[in-house]
Amino acid sequence: MAWDTEGTRRRLREAALAEFAAHGLEGTKVEAIASRAGVNKERLYSYFGDKRALWDLVLATELERLAAAVKLTGAGLDDIGEFAGATFDYHAEHPELGRLLQWEGLQAGPAADVQSRTAHYREKVARMAGALDTGLEPAHLVFALIALAAWWQTVPQLAEMITGAGPDDQTERAARRAFVVEAARRLASPR
Repeated sequence: MAWDTEGTRRRLREAALAEFAAHGLEGTKVEAIASRAGVNKERLYSYFGDKRALWDLVLATELERLAAAVKLTGAGLDDIGEFAGATFDYHAEHPELGRLLQWEGLQAGPAADVQSRTAHYREKVARMAGALDTGLEPAHLVFALIALAAWWQTVPQLAEMITGAGPDDQTERAARRAFVVEAARRLASPR
């Protein structure tokens, strides 16, 4: 019988994503990941080394998926609102990413894949600086756009308290997205 190595790796990564999003690196047990994946925990160690290495891989992979789905291209710079809207859409469809980032901020130790992530964000800042004349510090603008788009899903309880609508209310979700798009356009407009 042939082993389904790639299938096992995929199941472990998916299980790790769910467990890490729910409990963070420190609160997640290797046994819980293995159990959710339906495999022996020794496979996790064999394929990924240890829990920290798997955490780094999961977070880096989720951020790569975001970057692939929401590109800051010339067209995106022409309509920074739609860039923010696409970022909102991605976070709405993948709320576990915001949870992972919050857990990362709460735990001790270095950020996952810090060098490539820093390069990615600095490229966004440089592109904004070269294309937009907002009068705002480009690095602050990039951070504000990410927060504007992602925070709705990162703290859904706060959004519900303020707006009176939950995250499953599609009418409210559309209104939130429209707000993000318009607010981003206004932030990015010239002085």
